Amino acid sequence: MKLFPALEKAYTKEHLSAREAQAKAEFIAWGPVVFQASRLMIKFGILELLCNTPEGLTRKELCERTGLSDYAMKCLTEAGLGIGIILVDTKTERFTLSKTGWFLLNDPATRVNIDFNHDVNYEGLFRLEEALLKGQPAGLKHFGPWPTIYEALSELPSQVQRSWFKFDHFYSDTSFPEALEIVFEGHHVRSLYDVGGNTGKWALQCVSHDPDVEVTILDLPQQIHMMQTNTAGKPGADRIKGYGIDLLDPNALFPRRAGGLDAIWMSQFLDCFSGEEIVSILTRARNAMTADTRIFIMETLWDRQRFEPAAFCLTMTSLYFTALANGNSKMYNTEDMTNYVKAAGLEVEKIYDGLGQGHSIMVCRRIS
Repeated sequence: MKLFPALEKAYTKEHLSAREAQAKAEFIAWGPVVFQASRLMIKFGILELLCNTPEGLTRKELCERTGLSDYAMKCLTEAGLGIGIILVDTKTERFTLSKTGWFLLNDPATRVNIDFNHDVNYEGLFRLEEALLKGQPAGLKHFGPWPTIYEALSELPSQVQRSWFKFDHFYSDTSFPEALEIVFEGHHVRSLYDVGGNTGKWALQCVSHDPDVEVTILDLPQQIHMMQTNTAGKPGADRIKGYGIDLLDPNALFPRRAGGLDAIWMSQFLDCFSGEEIVSILTRARNAMTADTRIFIMETLWDRQRFEPAAFCLTMTSLYFTALANGNSKMYNTEDMTNYVKAAGLEVEKIYDGLGQGHSIMVCRRIS
């Protein structure tokens, strides 16, 4: 296993004293309580009040401004001290926001992750053990009888949908400007397949960036309907087409394009499938390629992250895939993804790192 330097430092040596390790173990044991108490201190406005009041507020003042009872405020502030998101002045009994509390409140990625974990994952993760043992998304039962979360997206409760798409788009959207330069400036792209295009956000970026490109989105029929609704009437929408396909069906072939295909785009897509399924999808993509076609695979490969917290978020996200998404996929590392690419008769031509929130783009070509 090859790791980027920060991960090599964090993951290969013990850094904690025995006392620190014991404290971390207790923090893990109380993790569900830590999460919910912290989330509610955001929801009830407690952290925002403290953020906007540098001199601090007493418990009574917090009760008056939030409408919470003294009992509720006492429970939350005492928990907040233990969690480390607030501080207290023992002389004035005023609470202030800690650095951790500030990031919890203000860091966009953290806020997206909180909503995603509460609305999408929290109750389903109770069945993580069953999901790991069976290789099925046992936690998805919480929402309904679907085989994977992707068939369920259009029917999930609205708040769950919002949190899912915010999570999905937050990580990909920040990479789009750099990705557009890589795809369009380095290659002559006039035809592009957007595989797993969801709501069409990338396709809209493409047709806006290049007035000549035509984009075909390959996705489940219900997702194509959502995409068409989302892109209708927007600039360049006439150059975005939809092609309904069940990519899990090994007999579902990619359409062949007359005159050849320039590019195939897969953004945060292959992590939604098992290794065997990835090889099947890439093999079918290969059969629609010419020697000049390039596949652009954009993924947050956890071993290529510059900072350890990013790798942590990604390896935790793998367990969402296990418990709720499909039961057999994960956030992959470079070695795994490269092996799948090779098994499909492709080779990695180049890897671009450091896009947006830790994305990499693997540019792949067909092996003749």
